[in-house]
Amino acid sequence: MNHVERFRAVMDFQPVDRLPRWEWAMWWDQTIAAWRAQGLPAELDTVFDIAAYFDLDPYQQFWFSTTESTIEAKQHHVEGIVSNLDDYVGALPHLFPDHRAAIDAMRPWAARQAKGDAVVWCTLEGFFWFPRTLMGMEKLVYAFYDQPELIHRINDDLCRFNLGLIEQFFEACPPTFVTIAEDVSYNHGPMISQGHFEEFMRPYYRRMLAPLLDRGIRVIVDTDGDVTQLVPWLTGVGVDGVLPLERQAGVDGAAIRRLYPRVRLVGHFDKMVMSRGERAIRGEFERLMPLMRAGGFIPSVDHQTPPHVTLDQYRLYRRLLDEYTAKA
Repeated sequence: MNHVERFRAVMDFQPVDRLPRWEWAMWWDQTIAAWRAQGLPAELDTVFDIAAYFDLDPYQQFWFSTTESTIEAKQHHVEGIVSNLDDYVGALPHLFPDHRAAIDAMRPWAARQAKGDAVVWCTLEGFFWFPRTLMGMEKLVYAFYDQPELIHRINDDLCRFNLGLIEQFFEACPPTFVTIAEDVSYNHGPMISQGHFEEFMRPYYRRMLAPLLDRGIRVIVDTDGDVTQLVPWLTGVGVDGVLPLERQAGVDGAAIRRLYPRVRLVGHFDKMVMSRGERAIRGEFERLMPLMRAGGFIPSVDHQTPPHVTLDQYRLYRRLLDEYTAKA
């Protein structure tokens, strides 16, 4: 099987020759700095170069930020700058950048993906992520009650921006799948009520996902913490799956699978065991084997590999990832 066929088969709960070997979040900059001191070649400029060095499957991400026209966008300069509609209108000249250069950069990947030599995926920012970035958490939760028109204005603008991007990147290189950056949950569950999800997020998800679902594109929501309670809210608007299923937040992927048999899952390998030796890493893969064998699941570190994991320890994880993705 090629890489595209394999991803689609897994997401369709179909048999595969092996599971994908993919790091959805790759590595912290502190981790990379530590690894360079331990022998990681200096000429590896990007996380995609490092992924190739570790012989991971070629998954090429394009993140379409709301603030900068680069996948390395930093949003700290806009965090908390909006308190009211006037602030938002004043910030608009600095938001929703022109991504034509990034979309042009997708074009060479179209042929590779068409042959199955690479998987292209796009990331769009979601309807909790973006207003929280602009307002900060405290102002946002008050605004749900005191300024609902502001949240609707922000999310309507974001929806139109994302719909425009979808049309543009489909013309350049239709992705195999799309992820939505949300981070709407923490270690005790959702950070908003279902009522607020229904009012402030559901209508925009419906609009934004329509052209993706019409084209058969899988949509996966990226939200840290415990996503369990969110799963039916998200699948109810057309989302196919969730990641990263963080173990430190108490997520139980097997329980999610029992409750929602067709939801797609990515991640769930506890990053905190990676420094504890081969027995612990094998134990974690054995924990995941029922999910790996059931389909609809791709094992991956449940967030970026932390800096205390050495280069040799990561190489051990990679060797065992190959073994268990074949065994499953």
